[in-house]
Amino acid sequence: MKYRRKDAKAYAREHLRGIWAATLTPFTPDLRLDEAGWRRNLRHWYRDLAIAGLFVNGKQGEFYAMTLEERKRTAAAAVAEKAGGVMVSCSDQSLDAVIELAQHAQAIGADYIVVHTPLLYFGAHTGDTLFNYYRRIAGEVEIGVVLWNQPPDCGYLLEPQVCLRIAELPNVVAIKYSVPRETYARLTRMAGAQLIVSSSNEEEWLDNIVELGWRVYLCSTPPYLLQTPLDRRMHEYTELAFEGKTQEATKVWQSLAPVRNALKETRPQGKAAAHQKYWQELLGQAGGAVRAPLLALSAEEKAATRAALEACGLKLKERTAA
Repeated sequence: MKYRRKDAKAYAREHLRGIWAATLTPFTPDLRLDEAGWRRNLRHWYRDLAIAGLFVNGKQGEFYAMTLEERKRTAAAAVAEKAGGVMVSCSDQSLDAVIELAQHAQAIGADYIVVHTPLLYFGAHTGDTLFNYYRRIAGEVEIGVVLWNQPPDCGYLLEPQVCLRIAELPNVVAIKYSVPRETYARLTRMAGAQLIVSSSNEEEWLDNIVELGWRVYLCSTPPYLLQTPLDRRMHEYTELAFEGKTQEATKVWQSLAPVRNALKETRPQGKAAAHQKYWQELLGQAGGAVRAPLLALSAEEKAATRAALEACGLKLKERTAA
């Protein structure tokens, strides 16, 4: 093991930095796990795009449509191929499954686990319920535990005061807080060094570096959808901001607006996963099919996406002399 429970917060403060991406899981046309494509993507993300770490088996990755064995295989491959950090999502409605996946992540050498706030019924989402939920999970592993709260999905906000109570556990190190900026900024100010706070909104990432002092982006798909090996502007503006070169960083951030808009404006309602996977394919990555109940893109939706990508200014390949 890289560290023990008592050292988890210090390890995270040193190593949980830079751009972390939430991975999509590629499936073959007959909906099997595309392990060869997965490994190609891992090498591309780490080596070609210099992504600091990967968030594996999250909601973007369709974990809810995967077996526990598949989730273990994708996590193990991420660790085996890694050239950066690995954070394994162990989120599940079954606490036994969460703990099984958490212990597996620790055994294979992952850096952290992340667990979404559970879906609860009849007002059970009290501070005591949530504290004891995470205390049980954190007590089963030595590695760092990252909280994750996205209120539209679980139905409630993990209140900042409850976050800080949970952060008293020695190996609770961070939170992916998918909430309005006002809320995550408030928690950032309250938490100090006790809890690393981050969110997945790439459009707010630059401001969060400059205004809130953030040093980690947790985590969504922009790091490998807005970038190519020849065009790593998210990486570029991040490094400029870390160096205090705010004006230069802002110019690079602004230059990505056409790419952001192309990705956002062609995304059909309810088809985010299929759309992002097709965008991946257009960039030369393994995208593949989505599993039920998700819907695939139509031919018309694919054509619109392809045209938008070609026109958005993202550098896909070297220009050749006429």
